[in-house]
Amino acid sequence: MTPTPLPHALIIGSGVAGPVVAMALQRAGIASTVFERDAEPANLRGSWLNLQANGMDALQAIDAEAGVDALGFPVEAISFVNGGGRSLGRMPMAARRPDGRTSRMLPRADLYTALQNAAADRGTQVVHGKRFVDAQTLADGSVRALFADGTSAVGDLLIGCDGIHSRVRTVIDPQARTPRYVPVLNSGGYIPNFRVDVPAGEFRMQFGTRCFFGWAPTPDGGTVWFSNPPMATEPKRAELSAISDAQWRHRLHDLMDGDAGPAHDIIDAAPDEITAWPTYDLPKVDKWHNHRNMIIIGDAAHATAPSAGQGASMALEDAVVLAQCLRDCPDTTSAFVTFESLRRARVQKIVKHGNRSSNSKAAGPVGRVVRDLMLPVIFRQVAKGDGKSMMWLQGHHIDFGGTVIPAARR
Repeated sequence: MTPTPLPHALIIGSGVAGPVVAMALQRAGIASTVFERDAEPANLRGSWLNLQANGMDALQAIDAEAGVDALGFPVEAISFVNGGGRSLGRMPMAARRPDGRTSRMLPRADLYTALQNAAADRGTQVVHGKRFVDAQTLADGSVRALFADGTSAVGDLLIGCDGIHSRVRTVIDPQARTPRYVPVLNSGGYIPNFRVDVPAGEFRMQFGTRCFFGWAPTPDGGTVWFSNPPMATEPKRAELSAISDAQWRHRLHDLMDGDAGPAHDIIDAAPDEITAWPTYDLPKVDKWHNHRNMIIIGDAAHATAPSAGQGASMALEDAVVLAQCLRDCPDTTSAFVTFESLRRARVQKIVKHGNRSSNSKAAGPVGRVVRDLMLPVIFRQVAKGDGKSMMWLQGHHIDFGGTVIPAARR
């Protein structure tokens, strides 16, 4: 008797969610191939992210955390100051989980590489230089992915892990909402052999008079930094790329003029070319799937502003939960509906949380006064509870061995 072939998934995108959903699917008995637009890894120089404890939990659920645990450094607390340098409070970076998991600050490029290497070690094939343009449902219910170079691939299902500007999302729903611009930009990087007066394991964040700025010491004697220059209207793509390194440094110096702290020294010491990129989120995507053979996860379905610190972690949660649903539900339609029922409320709450935090960074004169009065009270309450008020965010746990009950049976 000829054995029944494994179902095969086409995964679009090899960032955070793509390699992890491939590994999770493998554990669920589903083969996959990852297709990546870029011919080689994207240039993510200077880009760091905060991978929170719930993201590490998702990796641990499929025994994929080892390579990431070795990256970056743990961050246990955030402290806040205003433009004058006055302390606004200090709070745990993450809820105190029973398993001791903490948040980690690490280079985005290193995270991508670690996840891709882990997937490759388990036999996942990643095909580069494949820009997804469209998909077709075939007579037998399978799906054909079409790429810009004229090639195609056929699978039993297609999973869009292609980010906030997802093409898979618009194939599923041509009327899908576009990403919402959040009125701050992002800039930042790493400075070797540059020390700041902040305790190890702490990230200092400053609500400056005109710009939000942050810095943290690294274990090797360097400093990670970022800034969020406000920009009320969404910039055109060419507008930001036309601004030179010298112009960005001048602009950041001007925005931080008069504020206390090391921001000016950081701007001068940054060794790499300073650039900035816009911030977006997706408050709600109406259709995550087409009920048959296509679904989106991660930023393609629910991008949050970076201030939430949850973009990568939500994508990792999605990847693992989707594999569980495909493993335990009777068919793909049931798996997609069940996945959405398990994930939508949580991720939309996180997106709302992130948008609220981002907008507070660009507060006006009155807003700054109110913020500086309220934040110390809020931070004291969070610290008093040892971060328990954030347990809904970072305390999320996935038991991959547990059985998912299909939505229709609940």
